[in-house]
Amino acid sequence: MQDQIAKKYPEIFEFAPLKKYSWRQRIAIYLVDYILYFTILLVGKTIRFGDIEGWKGSEIEGYESYEKAFENMSPGINAFWHNRIFLMTYFWRKFDAAVMVSQSFDGEYISRTAQRFGYGVIRGSSTRGGSKALKQMIYLATKGIRMSFTIDGPKGPLYQVKTGAILLAKESGIPIGPMLVEAKKHWTINSWDKLQIPKPFTEAKVFIAEPVFVSQDADKNELRQKRDEVQRKLDELVALGKQWRNSKQ
Repeated sequence: MQDQIAKKYPEIFEFAPLKKYSWRQRIAIYLVDYILYFTILLVGKTIRFGDIEGWKGSEIEGYESYEKAFENMSPGINAFWHNRIFLMTYFWRKFDAAVMVSQSFDGEYISRTAQRFGYGVIRGSSTRGGSKALKQMIYLATKGIRMSFTIDGPKGPLYQVKTGAILLAKESGIPIGPMLVEAKKHWTINSWDKLQIPKPFTEAKVFIAEPVFVSQDADKNELRQKRDEVQRKLDELVALGKQWRNSKQ
């Protein structure tokens, strides 16, 4: 299925040319790209995923059956916190999903890493190319490609929902799926998002909240209410993750 989607939309699954960068910048992009890819891949392979907890409508019985379960699910918009991006990248690598990545130098190696895991990449951010990127995401979402949002990214503030996913849900008619991948043991990086790097061979658990639907005629008041609803559900997932992590110690 992934190969078919990639052939149909090569503009988001193929690497972008690096002609505008100097040879030193190109080397840096290649190096960081490969380091990120193999780090996530190798650590991810050691993680012991448990059952998926939360919204029972997903009909997911456990990690062993999650691939089959998600194949039968309708397209959605994954919404998760920026500091959980490490394990989210690994967990969703086998599905037809696309992510928005900023149009910057840093965005080049992030895009390539994501594409190596099978993700489509749409270039844009809240400060540059965002409107064009949102239109492309709306189109692709209606064609069956699942969208993924680091919903407090790319620069925060931490754990505060931004409106991009809400607007995408409004325009596409596709629901937002708040979710969290919690690692029992992890390192925390001293960055704005307090990035979590799971320790090799640790346990992890996936938490999913009930989807949030946004009506296509939603006004500003409803959009604000839906943003608050997504915020509340993600906050609840963080609390569930912390509770699970503490119970395993």
